[in-house]
Amino acid sequence: MKRTINFMGVRHIAFAITLILTVASLASIVVKGFNFGLDFTGGTLIELSYTEAASLSEIRDVLHGNGYVDAVVQSFGSVNDLLIRTPGDNPSLGMQIEQLLRQSSQADFVVKKVEFVGPAVGEELRDQGGMGMLVALAGIMIYLGFRFQWKFGVGAITGLFHDVIVTLGVFSYFELQFDLTVLAAILAIIGYSLNDTIVVFDRIRENFRLLRNTELIDNINISTTQTLKRTLATSISTMLAVMALLVFGGDHLWGFALALMIGVGVGTYSSVYIASIFLLWLKLTVEDLIPPVVEHEVDDLP
Repeated sequence: MKRTINFMGVRHIAFAITLILTVASLASIVVKGFNFGLDFTGGTLIELSYTEAASLSEIRDVLHGNGYVDAVVQSFGSVNDLLIRTPGDNPSLGMQIEQLLRQSSQADFVVKKVEFVGPAVGEELRDQGGMGMLVALAGIMIYLGFRFQWKFGVGAITGLFHDVIVTLGVFSYFELQFDLTVLAAILAIIGYSLNDTIVVFDRIRENFRLLRNTELIDNINISTTQTLKRTLATSISTMLAVMALLVFGGDHLWGFALALMIGVGVGTYSSVYIASIFLLWLKLTVEDLIPPVVEHEVDDLP
């Protein structure tokens, strides 16, 4: 018989770690806030097309050395095409950067586009992104309430809340740039973590029927052990893909890949511990999974 791992035996330690990480992340978010990118703060975007492969490091050094310390330089499409993002709402900013690059380099290029993203647009994107996360969490809780039972919904939402808060806390504490790609990663984390949690929950519900005399804590240990290989296989394969993005995806995808890397790690942890711990605290029973019997009145026969 396969050995069952006693996951819930260390649930108090796991909860203590969860509490510390969550509180520290919330404190960093409240005190330090986020280092929002140009998508949220506004700024100027300049698109350049070089006649030959452009040196990103050289262009960054030129811009940073001339006062544009917050400028972000990245390639897109091909090695000849560049995007420069820099804070500021000066209408002549694009022309100033163009002149600076022409003076400092012999490489020929064409300015294809200069766009300005206003702070009002950035603030609207930030608000809509936050609202999108809240709507996603609310929809997930409603779905789990219908699919399983409300106690499962509370456990899953708590696990998702932990995953999102810890990921946001890392970006806040280390002052990593938070842009639309990171926001997209946060939404992807919600879906990923939920998928793992539902697999464990589905096995717990199934084992309630198969192991009728088993205590809830033993059911959780058995169910988590039975799904562990599947959980690890999914997490490791996802991590390998995200690592490839982190290493080879370039500056534009670095924040997206890092957020996914953190989210996959904490999401796997929360699926094993946090969501299941709440089932214990809420005292899930087999009766909770039995649909209520609707009694129909029978008319007396004449």
